[in-house]
Order: sequence, then C-alpha cells, then structure tokens
Amino acid sequence: MTAGRFAEAGRARLASALIANGSLQPDWFAAYHAVPRHLFAPDTVWPGMADGVRQGEAVDRREDADGWWRAVYADVPLTTQWDDGAHLGNSRGVTPSSSSSMPTMVFSMLSALDVADGHRVLEIGTGTGWNAALLSHRLGSANVTTVEVDPSTAAEARARLARAGYAPAAVVGDGAAGHPAAAPFDRVIATCSVRQVPRAWIEQCRPGAVIVAPWGPEYGGEAVVRLTTRQDGTARGRFVHPSAFMRLRAQRSARPGSRAYLPAPWPADGVRSTTALSPDELGGWAAMFAIGVRVPGVFPLTERYGDGSYTLWLHDTAVTSWATADWEPGRVEFEVVQSGPRRLWDEVEAAWRWWDGRGRPGFERFELVVGVDGAQQVHLD
Repeated sequence: MTAGRFAEAGRARLASALIANGSLQPDWFAAYHAVPRHLFAPDTVWPGMADGVRQGEAVDRREDADGWWRAVYADVPLTTQWDDGAHLGNSRGVTPSSSSSMPTMVFSMLSALDVADGHRVLEIGTGTGWNAALLSHRLGSANVTTVEVDPSTAAEARARLARAGYAPAAVVGDGAAGHPAAAPFDRVIATCSVRQVPRAWIEQCRPGAVIVAPWGPEYGGEAVVRLTTRQDGTARGRFVHPSAFMRLRAQRSARPGSRAYLPAPWPADGVRSTTALSPDELGGWAAMFAIGVRVPGVFPLTERYGDGSYTLWLHDTAVTSWATADWEPGRVEFEVVQSGPRRLWDEVEAAWRWWDGRGRPGFERFELVVGVDGAQQVHLD
C-alpha cells in the first residue's frame, strides 16, 4: 500500500474511532481532516498504550514503514523524546520527556477548551506541533501562541508547522511563565501536567477565559481540569476526565530512593503495626488522586519480588518520614512499618477511607479553586 493510501485509510479509521468514543466533535471535523497527524510525527516513535501500559519498542519509518503508519494512526500516545533529549538513538531511554498525545485526549481537551472565532489561545507545550496546527486551522495562526521549553523540540515543531502551512507564534521558554507579550488570552491549554496552576496563566487571561490543563497531586492520579477565570483574579472549575501527561519541567520534583530515608537497614527505627487495608486498594487512579489531594507532599514507590508479592513504600518530599506496607497473596492482614514525624501509612489510610466512605467518587465530582495568592484547593461536590 502506498503512503497516500496508508494515510487515507488510517485517518478514516482513527476518525471513526474518535467519533464513536465522543472525543471528536463536529466542530473539529474540518481541522482533523485538514491537519493529518502523520505530518507531525518524527521518523522514530515509541507507541504507547492508552491504559497506562509502558511504551513499546521504537518504530522507525525508514525501517518499518507499515508499522510506523499503523502507530501514527492508532489511538495511542507516541513518545518522541527521552531524557530531555540527552538520550539518542532508537533504544528506549529512561524517562519519556516529549510525545504526541493520544488522539482521544487531544480532541477531548480541545472540546473542553470550547474555542470560538476570534479567540486568542496560549498553548503550553508545543511538542510535535500537531495541537498547535489544529488550533491554527480552527482559529487562524495569528490567534495562537505556543510555548515549548526544549529548543530542539521547538525548532522541529516550527519546521513541521511551516511545511503544513501554519505559522503560530512559536516561543521557546518556560511554559510556567506563559507569554505575557501576547496576552490577554481567551483560552489556555496545557499539554503537560501541573501540581500547581501557574499564576501567570491566570494573570494573562481575560476574565471569563477558560484554562484546560492536566492537574495531579504529588501522590499520583491525574485529571484534566477546566477552569474559568474570574474578575477578582481567581479561577475555579471541575475536573472533566482522567489523564496521564508528562509533568511541566518547572514543576518536576526529585524523588529520592528509599535509602535516602533509612538511617540503617530496613526496618531501621520503624514502628511495626498491621492493617486490614490491602495496599492493592490504593493503586487505582481515582484513589491515588483522592489520597494525593488529602495527603500533600507524599509519593509512593513499589518494590516487587519474584513470587508476586511487593512492598509499597511511602516517602515524604521533605525526606523526614517513610512507611512500608507489605502485600502477599492470600493475606487479609498486612504488615506496616512507619518512621519519622509523619505517620505516612496512617495518613494515607485515613485519606483512602475518607474517599471510600463517600462512595469512591470519580474525578468529575471534584472541583479545583485557585486563589489570588496562588493557593489551590480541591473540593468534593
């Protein structure tokens, strides 16, 4: 099959899937067909799975054209950079640092953005440039500003945009700072996740503007929030659907390994206890979100063993406290060890029971409020 026929068949098949799952709405049909994803995919991509499965092996267009076309027109994210560009070649790096987002997520977020003719949009995270091109087709390039922190990624995206006939303002810089020179904006969309919505985004918006961004606490769990800015400088809005994005570089946090916390071999000075709550119950995306909202400054790590058992480690970002919970098949009670001024397992278990006692609410029942001082609060219902 020729490249043209691959593109035509792949785009039609993907469009059908996006329409069927409700992400591609009629007002984005024209942009979808005018801005093909393959024009914004590099020769080497690492296809991922939509449900959080790790990315697969590299697919190189020059070596496996059929596989590359299938990957580009699958409803999956495509990793396009590892380790902030330090890793080169077709092998996997350690940490994915740029991607072409899953098409379902792209069009779900564009739908939530709710743009109209004449709106000026700020995009945080240019990536491959596909999202900026879709916005440029819909609104005109003059109304789109896109910011990318990585110079090489930005240069490649700018070249792809130009070849496709679009010329949004493509800026190299820290997305957390927005782009005040082009403000005020009617819409802001982020293609990277945040723990704190930057004040600059709100300050560069008109009152009544909409900000769509993936938001997640330190603990884990993440969802796209749709905020509306207010005359008093605040913003608030509901979470609309779960997400999993790479973190805004300015908000990445160091996550020390367990040895940084232990003054001696485990269990060191830890206090032992048991719990009836299985560590397995803490692993769902919505559960992690609820725990993270109620237990700030804590993150989990999992140490797995060959027999299927594992240890859940809890660490605080201040490197003062830790806890472990051991899961083994068939157990109904689980050993817990805790150390430090914070009893992390107790905090996490209390947060989980709060969430469980309210019917295990999903993301859509939570609202984010951003104050004029930058303080951020998440409320249930």
